This record gives sequence, structure tokens and C-alpha cells, in this order.
Amino acid sequence: MSEQVDNIIKNTSSLMQKAISHLESELLKVRAGKANPQMIDGVMVDYYGNPTPLNQVANITVTDARTLSIQPWEKPMIAPIERAIMQANLGVTPQNDGQVIRLFLPPLTEERRKELVKKVNAEGEQGKVSIRNIRRDMIEQIKKAQKDGLSEDESKQAEGNIQGITDKHIALIDQHCKDKEKEIMTI
Repeated sequence: MSEQVDNIIKNTSSLMQKAISHLESELLKVRAGKANPQMIDGVMVDYYGNPTPLNQVANITVTDARTLSIQPWEKPMIAPIERAIMQANLGVTPQNDGQVIRLFLPPLTEERRKELVKKVNAEGEQGKVSIRNIRRDMIEQIKKAQKDGLSEDESKQAEGNIQGITDKHIALIDQHCKDKEKEIMTI
């Protein structure tokens, strides 16, 4: 195979791996009954007028299976952190004692578990769509290379390789979603 085709195939793999990594990070944010600091990764706090990630203004720890502790580095940050958590709509009400903010995660109901599974499946579907978009873009690059002189046999072989990489990554997405669903539905 030509160097150009090799580069396209390597690019396909790396882009699809990034899509898988993104899915993994999104699935970490879905609560599965246990406290996890990644749940609040997307929470932005108003830090003296600048939106700042929560983990940059406070120490976040897991005190037990259902409790997250957030200790601000500066005392005046307690109110903005509480406000940010409420605005993030995590389904948890922050409790503060003037020093530390605690998030007590309620046990998941059957209905909430099913909602979370739907959310996981929606994230999985988004991941599959991005994988398919990458495949489409790379096959377009192969066809463009064929117009520029790449042989038809090499083009077909490269398209087959890209389809194989795509199938492998879609199977990975399915596996991640099944694992997360199992984790969520386990009581």
C-alpha cells in the first residue's frame, strides 16, 4: 500500500480511538449508584467572575460509597460552589457545614436506573455516529486519492481496512455500553 493510504488508515484509527476515549469519559459521568468525583467534572464555578472547573477551586474526595466531600481552598467559595452544583442539575442537593460541602447520593430507584441506561445508550449511539462520520470522511479521502492515481485494487483494500477498523470500534462502543448498563442495573 502507498504511504498516503497508510497515513489515512493510521489517521482513521487514531480518530476513532479519540471517539472511544470521549465516550469513556462521558460514561464516567453517569452515576451508577456509587460516588465518583468524575460525576462533577463538568461543573463550572464562578471564581471571581471567571467560569472555572470545580476541581480547580476545591478538593473533591469520596468519603464513603454514597458521599462526595468538596472542600474549597478558599472559604468565600462555598456559596458559588453550592450555586454551581445546583445549576448543574445533578439531582443532588449540596449540604454545607461552613467548611465542607457534602453531596449525599440517594440510592437509585428502578425508574432512575432505566433513565440512566437510556442516557448511556444515547451516549453510545452518539459515539457510533461519530465513528461512522470518521469512516465516511476517510473513505472520501481514499476516493480522492484514487482520482489522483491510486489503483482501484489498493482503494478497495483500503476501504475494507477502514471498514474493519470501524467494525472493531463499534463493537468496543457496544461493549462499553453493556458494561455500564450492567453496572447501573446491579443493586
